Amino acid sequence: MGLFRKISIGPDEHGAQAAGIVLMLLAMLAFSFADAVGKKVVATYPVGEFLLLRAIAGLVLLAPLIWRQRAAFIRLERPGLQLARMLVSAFEVAAFFLATVYLPLADVITFYLASALFVSVGAALFLGETIDRARAIAILVGFAGVLIALQPSPQTMSWPALIAILASVLFAALMLITRFLRRTPEIALATQQFIGTALLGSVLLAPSGWIAPPPADWIWFVLAGVGSAAGLLCVNRSLRLAPASVVVPYQYTMIIFAAALGWLFFGDVPTLSTLVGVVVIVGAGLYLALRDRKTADEAPPQTN
Repeated sequence: MGLFRKISIGPDEHGAQAAGIVLMLLAMLAFSFADAVGKKVVATYPVGEFLLLRAIAGLVLLAPLIWRQRAAFIRLERPGLQLARMLVSAFEVAAFFLATVYLPLADVITFYLASALFVSVGAALFLGETIDRARAIAILVGFAGVLIALQPSPQTMSWPALIAILASVLFAALMLITRFLRRTPEIALATQQFIGTALLGSVLLAPSGWIAPPPADWIWFVLAGVGSAAGLLCVNRSLRLAPASVVVPYQYTMIIFAAALGWLFFGDVPTLSTLVGVVVIVGAGLYLALRDRKTADEAPPQTN
């Protein structure tokens, strides 16, 4: 019967999926808010100082969960890969906020949307996943959207734009590495990300020097850390309540939140090329997500 199966999802599952969608939307709002706060902070303070204090605030928020689930940190799988993931995550965050110093928030997020395309390519190269003709076309269309948004020319190919694209590639690498660490508890993964960011922030802070924030500015560092930690918690809980194929497409709402906050806080108005690029990238990404969902629905059930 294919798509017309009479019984597919019970009422409880519908409720769980709805809750998962709401949590994913809240996560995107929290991340966008934290990113906007970070853009404001790094305009005045060194990126290293921001990364360090943001990570400390996030770890303080996660401390009760870390203590409650402390057994999760014992005998972690693949220690070398855990370290690689922590480093990739730290440099990805640093590259993101460094790009926001010079670019509108919506532009940086636009390049981040391409991470789903990089993940598809990386999965084929490193995980042996196949790319059929339809998927290949969607990936090429998505990259065309990146070019439309970037408008490559000697004038527009600035190093901040290249750093934003690098951040997107690093984020895709983070997602691929995480696939190899499926048995690692989520609290351990999140904690490692903040620890790695704190260590990198300390290293970057050494040459730039410490700028003592006045009491009123400490709230911004705290809000950035709390927003990032809350976003991570919401994403993790969302993926527990609903399948990834259901909730992941809602991650694209981040560009809406980022554009709104960028306009509200910084007066940034997305250019026409950015808007067209966003539509193309999101369209390609949604096609890939829906195609993955259809493939998962059509797969035969596994038996023990």
